[in-house]
Amino acid sequence: MGILQTKKTETDEKTIDFTLVKSRNLLVIFTRNPELGKCKTRLAEKVGDEAALDIYQFLLNHTVKITVGLYAKKTVYYSEESCKEDIWNNTVYDKKLQTGQDLGERMANAFLEGFQNDFEKIIVIGSDMYDLSQKDLEAAFNALDTNDFVVGPAEDGGYYLLGMKHFIPEVFQAKNWGTVTVLQDTLSNLVAEKTALLASKNDVDHYEDIKDIEAFAPFLKHMRQ
Repeated sequence: MGILQTKKTETDEKTIDFTLVKSRNLLVIFTRNPELGKCKTRLAEKVGDEAALDIYQFLLNHTVKITVGLYAKKTVYYSEESCKEDIWNNTVYDKKLQTGQDLGERMANAFLEGFQNDFEKIIVIGSDMYDLSQKDLEAAFNALDTNDFVVGPAEDGGYYLLGMKHFIPEVFQAKNWGTVTVLQDTLSNLVAEKTALLASKNDVDHYEDIKDIEAFAPFLKHMRQ
């Protein structure tokens, strides 16, 4: 599969992959409601609650930027409550509430709902990946043309992206979510499956993840005084 056509507009000069236009693709975006003291708590331990909230809102806007033009159905799953009026345009994104006792169960429920609605390829991402681009998402969906699963390894031992064409419940079970073992434990569930691995990327959880990235400098001025 390749780029069939290039289309540019004043608002979006990115190359659009038209191989995705008529496909039954679903992008699931897991997000935490941006509330002071309740998001990016590990980052907040170093930079403070207000800076952590500002950084998270910056990451949310980045996630909108890299997904709004993607040719896929897009559903935002909120952690606390669904918001009708926020940065996620109601004409572009469906909005739902995460359900389940832990992250694994919540993701499993989102995938199951997607497959029940006849989507063929489903990918889940978070909303805090500055290193992620629209082209990365297009590549992940295209990888599912010749693979049953696609995984984007995070440098901290987790993953920033998970995609599949059929459901395996074990992928979401018996994991110590948020630890360095998640990626390896997940891949062990997929040893018999045809799986594509994407490039490793850095997610944003700690001060060390962003301290040398220019885009975050405005949020860290108080750290350098």
